[in-house]
Amino acid sequence: MLGDMNRSASSLYGSGPASPRSTIRRRVQRASYDPEQVFAILDAGLVAHVAFVHAEHPFVIPMMYARIDCELMLHGSAVSRMLEVGASGAAMSACVTILDGLVYARSAFHHSMNYRSVMVLGHAREVTDEAEKRAWLDALIERSAPGRSKQVRPANTKELAATRVLALPIEEASAKIRSGGPIDDEEDMVVPVWTGQLPISLRAMSHLPTPDDAPKFPQPERPRGID
Repeated sequence: MLGDMNRSASSLYGSGPASPRSTIRRRVQRASYDPEQVFAILDAGLVAHVAFVHAEHPFVIPMMYARIDCELMLHGSAVSRMLEVGASGAAMSACVTILDGLVYARSAFHHSMNYRSVMVLGHAREVTDEAEKRAWLDALIERSAPGRSKQVRPANTKELAATRVLALPIEEASAKIRSGGPIDDEEDMVVPVWTGQLPISLRAMSHLPTPDDAPKFPQPERPRGID
């Protein structure tokens, strides 16, 4: 139930990794296990890539998600194989990445990207309580446009039955962040080429209304964190 989610971030895991498998092994200086950092990246993202194994084969599916407190909501068709696997208690993972820029170095090897990413590992629970299920689906609508869940028609009984919702606990998670310019080798400093960064951010364009009476109503609020 929703009340079970109201745990503080500090109660999940401390300043270190929650498990060996969630421990970042390369470029450890870029790692963070701070729950507030993890939550901030998850709240800034829009798409998670969810990994699971079905019929002895790995799959990765991109999907929109929402966070309430210490859980991520994954949803889709009631017959989705990804959600079927997750509802069975099998291990899953979700990865969110935000691209912040391209990094140009003096050597091909040291070209890079600036980014913020989070990997969540764990076992999801299926949300079957109707009130909690509706709260999660409302949270997803709110992620796309704050306040919109109160304006639109809520899911009816048939639509609710056709939708499966999983809650993945954010208890075994790690963040990895790169920022700044290139890291060139000393011997490459003489290479005559431009070096630096190209910042990149996700920006929204103008709303495009449907060709009916939509223009007479206020436009939706933009998603949090998107200009």
